[in-house]
Amino acid sequence: MQLARQAIALLLWAAISNRGLFAQQLPASPESLQLRGVELRYVLPEPLFTAPPPPPPVKALYVNAWAFGSTKLWHLVRLADSTEVNAFVVDVKDDTGCLLYDSQVKVARDIGATRCIRARDARARLDTLKQHDIYAIARIVVAKDPLLAEHRPQWSVQQRDVGGLWRDRIGSAWVDAYNDSVWIYAAQLAEEAVRMGFDEVQFDYVRFPDEPREMMATAIFPSRKKGETQRSAVRASVAMIMQRLEPLGVPITFDIFGLTASATSGDLGIGQVWEDFTSVADVVLPMVYPSHYYRGAYGYERPNANPYAIVKNALREAIERSRGQAKSAKIRPFLQAFTLGRRLPRYTPHEIREQIRAAEELGIETWVLWNPRSVYQRDALRPYRTQVRAASSDGEP
Repeated sequence: MQLARQAIALLLWAAISNRGLFAQQLPASPESLQLRGVELRYVLPEPLFTAPPPPPPVKALYVNAWAFGSTKLWHLVRLADSTEVNAFVVDVKDDTGCLLYDSQVKVARDIGATRCIRARDARARLDTLKQHDIYAIARIVVAKDPLLAEHRPQWSVQQRDVGGLWRDRIGSAWVDAYNDSVWIYAAQLAEEAVRMGFDEVQFDYVRFPDEPREMMATAIFPSRKKGETQRSAVRASVAMIMQRLEPLGVPITFDIFGLTASATSGDLGIGQVWEDFTSVADVVLPMVYPSHYYRGAYGYERPNANPYAIVKNALREAIERSRGQAKSAKIRPFLQAFTLGRRLPRYTPHEIREQIRAAEELGIETWVLWNPRSVYQRDALRPYRTQVRAASSDGEP
């Protein structure tokens, strides 16, 4: 009986206390007691959830499809966990035309792109990235797709006079960048990648082949319309992709040649003009690898031996080029994290940090390191990204 009396006393106290279970005050007027059929005492005064803070600037590693599908991924995840890296750029379709996972896109299945997939458990691996707070970017190669070219010759670059598929210096067939079907296929793969769980889509080889003039003279582009130029074809296709993928609600980004920002006229012979990308894309990624600049660039006899100066000059031109645009994409450079053959110097953590320093001094805090083997040196990276995130409140994407 004593316990029962104590329980009754507790309930009475709760009922009359201004902090009790039944203390919520209701409006006096009867009409205000209902809101869309719900009694106001069940309507919370504040939303249950608040928007998450914006993510920090993307600092990414390129992860090829083989690395993503193997045990190497776990080493890369541990590297990200212990450094400033917070994102991976993962090949969904690389320049072989093969896919990362078992796609349901009809063209992919028809041409056999699902018979050479690299990671059958791709979704589970993406879940692992999310658990480790790693931003996942899907890289999709567009125009260099020998698998698509071989199985859809009507979509492909043809060889003048002798017929058959035109091939570049290493024997790869290319698809015809004038052909809308090529771009639609890439967009379909992008839509699927986002549904799979990728946070961003990045398109590469958004261009025509970069082969010597005498080789290009033998190439025929069957889908080219009268009066159409390489530049106009790329510009129209980029705009089409942006419009088609806008409902996905994720950033759409493009890899472009670093020299695109430096060219004062023309399209480098590949259809790329800086403003055609920056005026519509969310992010552009100029590939400013010092080893890819010609001798004498920016006054340096050996550009590869001067990573800080080359990257800083190239990105300064990119910033200046974008300054006058009403709407301009963010700049996120691809930086060199590899040694090109026997060309000296070898790229150690010092050369990589020098490129990052050049970007940061210009106010660019976002970058992607490129190594085709997806091998990265820990000493090239700042330790533990948590302190970077705590200091960031207005980053990208």
